[in-house]
Amino acid sequence: MIRIALAQINPIVGDLKGNSLRIKDEIAKAAALCADLVVFPELALCGYPPEDLLYKEHFIKDNLHAVNELAKEAKIIAAIFGFVDMDKKGNLYNAAAIIHNGKVVGVYHKRQLPNYGVFDEKRYFISGNNEGLFSLNGVSIGVSICEDIWIDRGVVEEQVRNGAKVIINISSSPYDVGKLSQREKLLKEKAKKLKAPVCYANLVGGQDELVFDGGSVVYGSKADVLAYGKQFEEDLIQADLNISPSHRKKKMKIELKTSAAPKKTIKEIKAVRYTSIERIYKALVLGTRDYIQKNGFEKVLIGLSGGIDSAVVAAVAAEAVGANNVIGVTMPSQYTSDGTKSDAFGVAGNLGIEILEIPIRDIFESYTEGLKDTFQGTKPGLAEENIQARIRGNILMAISNKYGWLVLTTGNKSEFAVGYCTLYGDMSGGFAVIKDVPKTKVYELARFINRQREIVPSSTIERAPSAELRENQKDQDSLPPYDLLDKLLAGYIEEHKSITRNVKGKNKDIAKEVVRLVDRSEYKRRQSPPGVKISPRAFGKDWRLPITNKYSDL
Repeated sequence: MIRIALAQINPIVGDLKGNSLRIKDEIAKAAALCADLVVFPELALCGYPPEDLLYKEHFIKDNLHAVNELAKEAKIIAAIFGFVDMDKKGNLYNAAAIIHNGKVVGVYHKRQLPNYGVFDEKRYFISGNNEGLFSLNGVSIGVSICEDIWIDRGVVEEQVRNGAKVIINISSSPYDVGKLSQREKLLKEKAKKLKAPVCYANLVGGQDELVFDGGSVVYGSKADVLAYGKQFEEDLIQADLNISPSHRKKKMKIELKTSAAPKKTIKEIKAVRYTSIERIYKALVLGTRDYIQKNGFEKVLIGLSGGIDSAVVAAVAAEAVGANNVIGVTMPSQYTSDGTKSDAFGVAGNLGIEILEIPIRDIFESYTEGLKDTFQGTKPGLAEENIQARIRGNILMAISNKYGWLVLTTGNKSEFAVGYCTLYGDMSGGFAVIKDVPKTKVYELARFINRQREIVPSSTIERAPSAELRENQKDQDSLPPYDLLDKLLAGYIEEHKSITRNVKGKNKDIAKEVVRLVDRSEYKRRQSPPGVKISPRAFGKDWRLPITNKYSDL
């Protein structure tokens, strides 16, 4: 029997010292649990994705030095963790180090390099060609990295043909709404097909717009779950694999023996399963918390309009960093209704966050007076409306500059998609919490947040959404109903569909207008802050539409 522990940790990209300490601590914990082997995620040492840090030779060398220092920590047990390897020619590899008896005893180089969606590994790495096999207490084990296991008839199948009785996959698989079911289906099928346990160690934590959801798991050879890690939290799980030593004619290059103490039976741990909307909420909380804390902020600032978007962002922020670290600012104008003003104070009170009131009517009138001669002979319109949004953005950024608080923007995916947002106005800020959340999903989140008590006022949920930049303004004056808009946007953005060719009847003209709005708003999105990715295709790394672009799907 061998006992394998999976340590899903939350590293910080570039923090080689801090990440080394995390790995060191988990090795010690696993040894105390009498594990023979502890496994860490892909690129756990340097954090994932390191991106253009990989072009810094001194970063690579510091990372390699850290590998050798960590090897000294694995004396009683063995450990596997991800790092960046470099050969004599300067080629870089996404690699896994196997350490034992105080030294690096083996290295595996990732063979399948993903280059789609948010992945850009061929920009930095070259593919490996080693087999990734070693023996632990007589049991042959195959090591692979993330994408290696997703390929049919690939690396892990080859390892089993060459004698592997256990498959270990270290991964940094980012969250999106459909990823968990895909991942679990794949791993179950691999375990069943290969007739070998599959141990999958996944990263957890937020890194810019990406969120890694953990969920490390050990499947037995019959696809039964032997251990399951928490989602959206750090965790250390373990499983006992009752596998007889392999009988090989040829000696393996790496043969390890551990001297862990006698093992007590592991208590069965049942996995906590979340609903889809709960996973989205937890992803937003984790991504927001890590962006704030890993970048050294203590407090955040939110413009509270009394609308549903800012209410949901405030709730997420309060959950992420605590209500005492969230400050709301309400900035009423002459167009602000009593209802929205009341709701802004209502959500602040329900959350227990501080709220500041800064009226903007006099500031707006000074702007219009100053522009009177320049705007002479024109009718008031969008330019004047946007002045209000930009005044609010300037106020938030002024407070941010004065106190060092991070401004969280409150725009949703539907608005970012069609440009229903103001540059240097409501788009101002450092992090866009719900940037990848469609408006209809924002309402679902509000109801989820209210599952135990009212946090988002019911009047906020029931009121027709409005930017309140002119008298009696409603979003639907300018946009299709959000249920229709979000369906069209999902087809065009996430599914790559030509929606103008697939939509018929009265909605065809609406689809054409939606495409036109999405295409012409790219310049705005390029200037928007990063935000948590929850969909299969988010604006940012996933979406690279040219700003200067004459192709039309109309």
